[in-house]
Amino acid sequence: MPEQTPPGYAQNARPSLYGQELKHVDEVLGTGQFGHGSVTEEFERSVADLLGVPDVVAVSTGTDALHNALAVTGIQPGDEVLVPSMTFCATVQAILAAGATPRFTEVDPATLCLTGADVMDALTPATRAVVPVLYGGRAVDLTDVQAELDQRGITVVEDAAHAFGSMSGRRRVGASGTGLTCFSFGPIKNLTCGQGGAIVPRTREEATAARQMRLLGMVESPTERARSTTYRVERVGIRGHMSQLNAAIGLAQLPHFDRARSERRKLWRTYAAALADVDRVQLVDVDPERSVPSLCAVRVPDRDRVFEIMRGKGIGVGAHYPPNHTQPAFVEWHRPLPVTEMIGAEILTLPFHQHMTSADVGVVVAGLEGALE
Repeated sequence: MPEQTPPGYAQNARPSLYGQELKHVDEVLGTGQFGHGSVTEEFERSVADLLGVPDVVAVSTGTDALHNALAVTGIQPGDEVLVPSMTFCATVQAILAAGATPRFTEVDPATLCLTGADVMDALTPATRAVVPVLYGGRAVDLTDVQAELDQRGITVVEDAAHAFGSMSGRRRVGASGTGLTCFSFGPIKNLTCGQGGAIVPRTREEATAARQMRLLGMVESPTERARSTTYRVERVGIRGHMSQLNAAIGLAQLPHFDRARSERRKLWRTYAAALADVDRVQLVDVDPERSVPSLCAVRVPDRDRVFEIMRGKGIGVGAHYPPNHTQPAFVEWHRPLPVTEMIGAEILTLPFHQHMTSADVGVVVAGLEGALE
């Protein structure tokens, strides 16, 4: 008997596939070449074309993208990196993997994103980078403090794991040129490669360094190494390339990205309309006119009780994210962040993926109202 697909509200998130992914992967399997190769490079060019940027460097995960980007900008042990505590722990782990020290910041409670004021409040003489997190897909605007950051030699490395395809002003996220941008193409992202990530560098030199780092610091490509008896290692690196199998999935996804953008915006607006008259619920604003929403988050009182009631009814709510400055692994860098701590106790993410219907949204919102009562 075939497995039945659960209703959309039963899952917090779910991949969206369009029917050609298996064909693309099968073609790569037929070549017998699964590592970095021409399919990966085709994916890089296609993503660069969509974003309107000169170059994109594909890597194994979004976490690797952040680690790589920080490393190629020259982040060293002892350097401090500002990062919102309200993010997935991978953001912080990437900073630590680069040898830097995280300094946690507050966020705007309406958007859960970093602001220029939050940056200025947290700056110290040791700050060498800022990692804004584009929560829910919303672009982060730091133009009001960019001159100060430039004067201090502080680099911006965007964690845009949620924000592939979103707009920042009139340009796509990643196309401003003022900092490096890092994307994730994990299973439930706006565009999936099954697993993967990418860096948008500012310069050709950063692109070259990022490509060397993802292949263990080697200068030559796998094809070039196969034609030689030696190779040259010029920098410290890790194995962090994107396989052709993952790139093939991404290439199958890209022609359908307009559909993904449209469906995700429609779903978020459906939630917004359904939640408009629900008492004691604050919807986190992802700016759907310019964003490709990655999730739908609300803030509610007595969140843990509401969470348990809704999960008990089979509604796949989540909590994105527990604040990192309160995590045992990061206790060394704890500092009081009352706004984030308040948000962390209230945040609830509602089921959000392209398989959901308006009826699914109705079930979720009715379940939320019932739990609040």
